[in-house]
Amino acid sequence: MPTKNRRTNRTNTKSANTKISRAPGADLPGFDFSAAIESVCRDMIARLPEFSHIDFDRVAISIVQARRNVSHGIYASLTPLRFEGGSREKRTRGRRYLVQTVCDSQGEEYLYILSIYLPRFLNTSLEEKLSTLLHELWHIGPAFDGDLRRHPGRNYAHGNSQREYDALMDRFAQQWLAADPPHTLYEFLEREFTELAAEFGRIHGRHWPAPKLIPA
Repeated sequence: MPTKNRRTNRTNTKSANTKISRAPGADLPGFDFSAAIESVCRDMIARLPEFSHIDFDRVAISIVQARRNVSHGIYASLTPLRFEGGSREKRTRGRRYLVQTVCDSQGEEYLYILSIYLPRFLNTSLEEKLSTLLHELWHIGPAFDGDLRRHPGRNYAHGNSQREYDALMDRFAQQWLAADPPHTLYEFLEREFTELAAEFGRIHGRHWPAPKLIPA
């Protein structure tokens, strides 16, 4: 599910150089944003017991270049690769559909795709970046079966109150910082896009196309 901005963004991004290399490979020059985000997420899962159900080996990270270089819009999103209850197929209007399979380099299937939208995501405060990551990780269902966490009621994604959901993510972010993770792990999140690009020359990361629904 997508995370949009919740606060006024004070950063002017119109003059930023927003070119992002969306290519796999840790040997590329520059800053590997996918690897850096993965390290932060793995540490969050290890330090916060509420997220211990997540096996990050089965979560793909996708770097998406925002179509418009503006402060408002989606910062991140989580795409489930299974239907409700972890089912591989769903019947809609009399037809059965499967979700396109997404695999790692060893052929192991991913269950979720965590997408980060640049430069927009980086042009927020450290606290909002952390809350955004936790917001998306919290959408991962407790059964870790490829389905989302489903809250009671019509708004199954966030529950009855978006404000309460956001406040919970802010508390999780503060709990993680209080657990004293290495500063070098998340130091890059204290910078805006232009600052990171100026230091490393370019920012790159793996991009995964949005999975398609395939008729069964």
